[in-house]
Amino acid sequence: MAKNTRVIRIGSRVIGGGNPILIQSMTNTRTEDVKATVEQIHRLEKAGCEIIRCTVPTLEAAKALGEIKKQISIPLVADIHFDYKMAIAAIENGADKIRINPGNIGGKDKVAAVVAAAKEREIPIRVGVNSGSLERELVEKYHGVTAQGLVESALDKVGMIEELGYENMVISIKSSDVLMCVRAHEILASRTDYPLHVGITEAGTIISGNIKSSIGLGLILHQGIGDTIRVSLTGDPVEEIKSAKLILRTLGLRKGGIEVVSCPTCGRTKIDLIGLAGQVEAMVADFPLDIKVAVMGCAVNGPGEAKEADIGIAGGIGEGLLIKKGEIIRKVPEEQLLAVLKEELENWE
Repeated sequence: MAKNTRVIRIGSRVIGGGNPILIQSMTNTRTEDVKATVEQIHRLEKAGCEIIRCTVPTLEAAKALGEIKKQISIPLVADIHFDYKMAIAAIENGADKIRINPGNIGGKDKVAAVVAAAKEREIPIRVGVNSGSLERELVEKYHGVTAQGLVESALDKVGMIEELGYENMVISIKSSDVLMCVRAHEILASRTDYPLHVGITEAGTIISGNIKSSIGLGLILHQGIGDTIRVSLTGDPVEEIKSAKLILRTLGLRKGGIEVVSCPTCGRTKIDLIGLAGQVEAMVADFPLDIKVAVMGCAVNGPGEAKEADIGIAGGIGEGLLIKKGEIIRKVPEEQLLAVLKEELENWE
């Protein structure tokens, strides 16, 4: 059951208050390159990205936001580091939300200037704190970087903005230490009702990053904590969206999309199951069906193992089986397995 957080509007979408958990990513193009950035966002939109963030290190990048926003259909968040002028420029150029760390943006007067600009346009502020930027006094107080220190830092920044008369905020506390990150979210969720952006920062490459993110996000989200997520991976950001969707579906927090299950292969496997499973996963991405598809490596255990799936295929020597709900429907030549499965999905009712 989701925690009862307040509702925050980000462009055309809302988070918090029991609304669906939205999936985010961040572009890795130069924001100043409008064409490349828009092309990447379109790929992310197609994959299922629902909020996109772009870095704004220069005034040119801030101005580019206006052009980018005209060409995309999801909310656009400006990522700001250190320079408060970039935050104001991003807001003036149409950013739907800004991400700042009030502790490193240059003092209370500069934070006040950013808040005034956000307040004028009712733009939410994502208060971001991570373990790598924790204040020295908190590191000393807690004898190192800790979950308690992260929470105290975040709530201190939130209080700074609240004192300026603004409460349109989302909080983000991130660490590359998975269990510290989980504990920090547990503490934070018990102390505030602001919606939370959840992720494991600097998670790593596709394999290690997915494992760390799945464990961390799984432990956090399963407790009903979190209103929007990003899976941070070193790689094509489209992979972040695929992973986030699968994490949410696995936790029962999102419906829709075909789930592919496949056996791990063994000595009985007589077909290129690894290649076939990859082809099936790529093919089903374009089908808006809420079903389970099984890809099995042999005709011995295939039907039984696939009976929990809505439809499946199993390979044999030179031929394969089409299976529905554990029942063999027909045999087909091995080379036609993928085509037959695709035809079945196209005619699915």
